[in-house]
Amino acid sequence: MKRFTFMRLSLWIYLGVFFAYLLGPLVIMSATAFNSPAFPRMTPWECLTFEWFGALFRDERILNGIWNSILVGAGTVVLSVAMGLAGALMLTQIWPKLRATYYTIIIAPILIPGVVLGISTLVFWDRINRMLGLGADSWLSNGLFLTIIGQSTFIASYCMLVLVARLQRYDMALTEAALDLGATHAQAFRKVLLPFMRPAIASAAVLAFLASFENYNTTTFTFGEYPTLTIELAQKVRYGITPAISALAFIIVVLTVIAALANEASLRRKELVAAARQKATVAELESGRLQLPGFFRSNWAAAALVAVACVTVAVAGTAALYSPAQCIADVQEQKRLEAEQRIQELLRQRELRRQEQLDQQGEAVPAPAAPSGSSSGFGGAFAPGNLSGSSEAEPEAEQEPQGNSSGFGNVFDPNALSGGSEGGGAGD
Repeated sequence: MKRFTFMRLSLWIYLGVFFAYLLGPLVIMSATAFNSPAFPRMTPWECLTFEWFGALFRDERILNGIWNSILVGAGTVVLSVAMGLAGALMLTQIWPKLRATYYTIIIAPILIPGVVLGISTLVFWDRINRMLGLGADSWLSNGLFLTIIGQSTFIASYCMLVLVARLQRYDMALTEAALDLGATHAQAFRKVLLPFMRPAIASAAVLAFLASFENYNTTTFTFGEYPTLTIELAQKVRYGITPAISALAFIIVVLTVIAALANEASLRRKELVAAARQKATVAELESGRLQLPGFFRSNWAAAALVAVACVTVAVAGTAALYSPAQCIADVQEQKRLEAEQRIQELLRQRELRRQEQLDQQGEAVPAPAAPSGSSSGFGGAFAPGNLSGSSEAEPEAEQEPQGNSSGFGNVFDPNALSGGSEGGGAGD
């Protein structure tokens, strides 16, 4: 008993961790769409706002990307489902010894990186365009055409897998019986096989559209003048994002949840109706008095769908009436006051540090005065006051003797000429 309880507890803990890991980022990103900061964040929470939904619907690039993604998705669905159905039918009718090889060839595009598919698609159709002598603005160089072709090369393989799984349960005797009754192959396909394949075709179409809508690697090389939503989002992330991206994510999550609940509610409704018909009597079936179960009876998906729809309507109504202007103004004023307090604190700390430095300088012991004499080996030769000192000492210096002690006498004396001329005059 204890072991069973421990296993159940471990299972619930594992499921909790798994769903938290799987859905946690979506919940956090959806919550940031209702927070007022310009950068997507959940904490700290500032103000409840719906302005980012308005910013999303005013963004022309995002709207244009959504429209291009829808066009590319529609074209990819048509082409991929058609090729996938043809490949699935071929797989069931080909020679059994070649099925493994054929299956490997059909599945190969799934294993090839999307970057390679995008580059090869661009290069191949560019060569075809040049061979046909068409210009750069031809439909073979159109971004929509190249993107649809590039995405369909591998999405068709996914569609084929879905269709093969359904086709394996098909009884070929039904087609043979239709042919024996005089139906043509086209009539047997349209009236017998196609209705049987309809659920798988719908599933393959949804899978193809979602795979096309979120594709980025292949589309990067082929979009041309028609950027899809993923291309626009990547460019916005490169230059800075806003919570408008979170608003878009929230809308996509809500639409996905509504579609999933609607599908689940429809399936449960069909199961309940089939069970009621099995329990009904022949008289009730013939008289048409069969009481079918209510829409919400034993159908939790229907109740959840109505609850989500009510919450969505309530949020939309609140967004139309609620104005966060006063809350945003209060938050901005609070941020301004906090900024001023931080500035004042920084100034106060700077003033304290400056005062401490002044106090340390005041307490320092003054350095002793340097002696006037120089202790270097040159004496006072390089002292700045030697020039003035020597000029003042010149009058006090002793006069040099008039006589010259050199061996040439006064021959080179500047006064010798004047003295000689005067002496000559005297001798005359």
